[in-house]
Amino acid sequence: MNSPNLEDMGCGTSSATKDKKSEKALKAALVIQNWYRGYRARLKTRQRYALTIFQSIEYADEQGQLQLSNFFSFMLENYTHVQEKEPGLVTRLFGSSIQDKDRQDYLELIEIPDSYCGPRLQFPLTFTDIDLLIEAFKQQQILHAYYVLEVLFETKKVLQQMPNFTHTNTSPSKEITICGDLHGKLDDLFLIFYKNGLPSVTNPYVFNGDFVDRGKNSMEILMILFVSFLVYPNDLHLNRGNHEDFMMNMRYGFTKEILHKYKLHGKKILQILEEVYTWLPIGTIIDNEVLVIHGGISESTDLNLLHRIERNKMRSVLMPPIPMDGDRAEKKNKLGTTTVAQGIRTSGSFSEQLTKQEWEQVIDILWSDPRGKRGCYPNTNRGGGCYFGPDITSKILNKYQLKILVRSHECKPEGYEICHDGKVITVFSASNYYEEGSNRGAYIRMSSGTTPRFFQYQITKATCLRPLYQRVNAIESSAIRMLKERMISRKTDLIRAFQLQDRNKSGKLSMGQWAFSMENVLGLNLPWRSLSSHLVTTDKDGNIDYMSGFQDVHIQKPVKEVQSTLIETVYRYRSDLQIIFNIIDSDHSGLISMEEFRSMWKLFKSHYSVHIDDSQFDELAERMDLNKDGSIDFNEFLKAFYVVHKFDQLTKSDTKLA
Repeated sequence: MNSPNLEDMGCGTSSATKDKKSEKALKAALVIQNWYRGYRARLKTRQRYALTIFQSIEYADEQGQLQLSNFFSFMLENYTHVQEKEPGLVTRLFGSSIQDKDRQDYLELIEIPDSYCGPRLQFPLTFTDIDLLIEAFKQQQILHAYYVLEVLFETKKVLQQMPNFTHTNTSPSKEITICGDLHGKLDDLFLIFYKNGLPSVTNPYVFNGDFVDRGKNSMEILMILFVSFLVYPNDLHLNRGNHEDFMMNMRYGFTKEILHKYKLHGKKILQILEEVYTWLPIGTIIDNEVLVIHGGISESTDLNLLHRIERNKMRSVLMPPIPMDGDRAEKKNKLGTTTVAQGIRTSGSFSEQLTKQEWEQVIDILWSDPRGKRGCYPNTNRGGGCYFGPDITSKILNKYQLKILVRSHECKPEGYEICHDGKVITVFSASNYYEEGSNRGAYIRMSSGTTPRFFQYQITKATCLRPLYQRVNAIESSAIRMLKERMISRKTDLIRAFQLQDRNKSGKLSMGQWAFSMENVLGLNLPWRSLSSHLVTTDKDGNIDYMSGFQDVHIQKPVKEVQSTLIETVYRYRSDLQIIFNIIDSDHSGLISMEEFRSMWKLFKSHYSVHIDDSQFDELAERMDLNKDGSIDFNEFLKAFYVVHKFDQLTKSDTKLA
């Protein structure tokens, strides 16, 4: 009997069908995979554009902050009777290093009430105080002002004994951890300690500056770091960043945080903190091979000189050295502009400041950024320090027999970045720096003879991370919101630039004309063509309705009769004005006289070439003197200028209707 033919029974057909189905499934999987890769790439591009917006606006703000140094010189030359009426103001701005304050003068009048239920520190401090502080801050308790001042005084005393660069050594069995900017983000510090362990003799750390500002828990971070430093002074190393600067704190939030949390003794804390900053070391050198500094280097960086300078004379980047006595002196400063001093006299002398060369060396260390382009050229984005290329890195490292430069200062999407053929490492430890989901944080572990290891993390309030598209939408929305606020603050200038291009008065421009005008006025170096769909409407021919960019946003007018140009100007310069008023307001009362208010505005208007009639500002000032006592609460005055987004109003309306 013949055996049955399997093909005749249909088995072969079934196998072929299966092969065809498998092939179709594979093709479908590849199509889906390619689609998803493209979708994810588009999301990542959107995220990258959003981060570019955040960073461009951040750097533009820093540039404005650095330009204030010229204004303070100008102010001292022109502020009527400033030296006779306000000698303390001159000393605060350009005087010698701060006189030592007696600890008892600060502490003897401060009592810790029995009702205080926060952490109580025991001096001399031990590792149990670190634990105590961390647990208290996790419970959102506030450390009493008495202990804050004690910690600051003790920290200053120990820092004064330290060199400008801390030298430390590792071994294969004793790695060191390097953390970058924390910027008041306490949860990131908690996570680092949870994953990596608390500082100790066997677990040393370097914290590479910018502990404070921007985040809401700068004081808590500072106290944890200072207490840990006092317990382990040889194993926890603190480098100064560009935000360890009392003038930067006025703009970026830490001063406000201190005065809010310590209403009675905040002024004392600020005074001592200003001194502590000046004594923080400039950098750390690990195993004589790794240079750890906050910002970067320049072609003229001289580590031998930086080892010798009296670092405590560097009070603020906004206070470049100028002659304190004598005739007119003119010079170029590191910020690339000319400052002029004429006959300014204080109790200090020129010898009590850093020299111009020393000051510029420190500016480079705190403010510079690496770039792929060779050479060394001005850091035009930030307005201070320089951009340094791979050739500069090799030159400086070789000159001092070093192998690696570890720096921070720049937010990176993954928390760290390696460049210049592996010789420069950027580490940034504040996750969600711009917006939740905007970036990871990271820290580095390294030891002699081993490759650096990177550890990444991202704090999230939710139990699990939101999908990527939701995170990108939130980041993008926040970035566009900031950009529109920037646009509305320059509305008059932008419209003038648009109209110059719009010769037919059609209300429309080509994409190229619009992008050129945006960059020319705002100077943010952004991909305007790619961003146009988020900012303006475009017709079917690709022409842009340039007024559409202002339709859904406006600056709230505290006084309706005041012209829009004045409102835009005050809004645009509100951060600068707040710092200037804070400097005048030496007792932190929040009040300045109408006369001082007008005088400062006239000087500001003159220096910044603001073309607005004084009568408009006078009328605005009088309207803002609510109780007619001749004084203005300048913080409330500046808060009155804010941007209203129509989308926000619609959201609120929807919420009410729901």
